[in-house]
Amino acid sequence: MSTNLDNYPIVVIGAGPVGLAAAAHLQERGLPFTVLESGDGPGAAVRQWGHVRLFSPWRYNIDHAARRLLTDAGWAEPDPEKLPTGAQLAADYLRPLADLPGIKQNLRYQARVVAVTRLGLDRIRTAGRETTPFLVRLDTGEDLLARAVIDASGTWQTPNVLGASGIPAHGETAAARFVESALPDVLGADRDRFAGARVLVLGAGHSAANTLLSLVDLATRAPGTTVTWAIRAERPARTYGGLDEDALPARGAIGNRLREHVQAGRIELITGFLADTLTPQPDGGVEVTDGARAIVADRVVSATGFRPDHGFVSELRLDLDPVVGSTRALAPLIDPNEHSCGTVPPHGVDELTHPEPGYYAIGVKSYGRAPTFLLATGYEQARSVVAALDGDWAAARDVRLDLPETGVCNSNLDPDSDTITGNGGCCGTPATTAPAAPGRGLAGGLLAAPLTLISLTSADSGEQSGNCCG
Repeated sequence: MSTNLDNYPIVVIGAGPVGLAAAAHLQERGLPFTVLESGDGPGAAVRQWGHVRLFSPWRYNIDHAARRLLTDAGWAEPDPEKLPTGAQLAADYLRPLADLPGIKQNLRYQARVVAVTRLGLDRIRTAGRETTPFLVRLDTGEDLLARAVIDASGTWQTPNVLGASGIPAHGETAAARFVESALPDVLGADRDRFAGARVLVLGAGHSAANTLLSLVDLATRAPGTTVTWAIRAERPARTYGGLDEDALPARGAIGNRLREHVQAGRIELITGFLADTLTPQPDGGVEVTDGARAIVADRVVSATGFRPDHGFVSELRLDLDPVVGSTRALAPLIDPNEHSCGTVPPHGVDELTHPEPGYYAIGVKSYGRAPTFLLATGYEQARSVVAALDGDWAAARDVRLDLPETGVCNSNLDPDSDTITGNGGCCGTPATTAPAAPGRGLAGGLLAAPLTLISLTSADSGEQSGNCCG
């Protein structure tokens, strides 16, 4: 079915920080749009880790277009130097943004997308594809037609498994009642499940580290609480980071505290542990083994990261990197086998383009399984993609991410404080210029201009939704 695509809105999937940033840019440019959110309100995933404090202050967690729209509506911006929790990000920024009349009238909650395709065309059909609207199907059976689709659905609902080989460990499904998802509220809403329990945390990212630190705190208040930490690596250096030498002060602080607890015996560390089998025990708890060693726990926290769900867009023509699961053009910039935090250059529509014209995955989903996503990066993605959809290719390709080396990842050691103390850079990498990986615009043109590498701030806690910027 070939038709005039301008008759249809742009559909944004997800009303998290990046999805709403896309909505703000669409609103500013006067492009018709519809935002579909599966939850009951904006930032549904963010609210699930609302007890976690971000590493970056408010000034880096607000999209520029969103700020302009909110300011025009009389919004009182939070103190730019404060470090918000996830709950504060949702309540003080995402909710007011979603409630702006121009966005609210185009936003639908409890609208779960189960499939995206082309109207009357499966993936194999080519003729007329670029002029055929997208068909977006909801779980209610309702079909919506769209000119383009911006997929900001995130990865929160598709966590990685415990099994070390990328598939569930033997017995993992049957033992699900013993397993907690990443970032449980150990000291708050979920306290009763952990107090006095034998707790095993699997994972080496910062979500694991934050949970471990909370568990140690809980153990001082709830006798009988024991904490075991199992990682696949032979050493915990990746989680400890650079400690006092780490250019990421927040990451160094977490690493220091974690190492102190391990050395003091408050956390039992087991290295080289590849989870293979989970077996519920007759007298309670679950045994987790790697084929040679066994750990018995009452609760197992799965802090092994997340992966994108490409299933509901499987009828679209996607060009996914076989390692990371992002677009092929973006993958070399974010592959964790090649890069540590702070090495990802600004990128936009060219690096995010798939062979399916008009479909873009932005936000943490765009990074596939790479753990270095930043909110500010997602905001720049949204800006670039929306500019391209508006035909403003000069703006779309003028990709920038101006994050200074100091400030963004700074944090103090006090978990109850929300104010930055101290200075420090990110990865200590000076700005350099490097050729960009080849990218394609909607018409398939090559991106020839080099991208300037900015020293970005990040901490590889990306399991929750984006590292030091949450």
